[in-house]
Amino acid sequence: MKALIVLAHQKAEGSFCGALAKLAAETLTAAGYEVTLKDLYAEHFDPVLTADELAQTNESLGGAVRADIQQVLDADFYVVVHPNWWGMPPAILKGWIDRVLRQGFCYAFTAEGVIRKLEGRKGVVFTTGNTPPEIEVSVNGDPLENLWKNIVFKTVGVDDFTRINFASVIMSTPEQRAEWLKQAKNLIEEKAR
Repeated sequence: MKALIVLAHQKAEGSFCGALAKLAAETLTAAGYEVTLKDLYAEHFDPVLTADELAQTNESLGGAVRADIQQVLDADFYVVVHPNWWGMPPAILKGWIDRVLRQGFCYAFTAEGVIRKLEGRKGVVFTTGNTPPEIEVSVNGDPLENLWKNIVFKTVGVDDFTRINFASVIMSTPEQRAEWLKQAKNLIEEKAR
């Protein structure tokens, strides 16, 4: 079993996002998964999908993006960790979605509808934010839940999906963050079975 963790935080070391990604890697390794942790900022991932790249066929696409696509195709379990910026993931992660969760590899459109090529896999998304949770839901409509559950993972076929938003990080105490890490570990252990 393989797990792919995608981290998008510009200061992962010492951040709560970094702690969540590390915890996910340790927990999944202990559960017997072969884990790949992609730190998009540390890798200097280029989020720009160029016209030339878009025009490439799936057969001609190569390089680092093709290797990233293969990691997605090989994985049984996905964990995505990122902060909430204006109700969206950071641009680097949006670019990773654009370039890597590529039509033809992860999903396809046909006359009969969408072919979801990642069915049977599991997904967890951990987001962090400073907006209090009740405002994020009641005022903003929880846009990240919709993005990950209904747009990204539903399209590619990952129906076994859970997202937890940890907020407000800026107002949290060390004890609260320790509790959040326990909650994250419990979720990963439960899904890893």
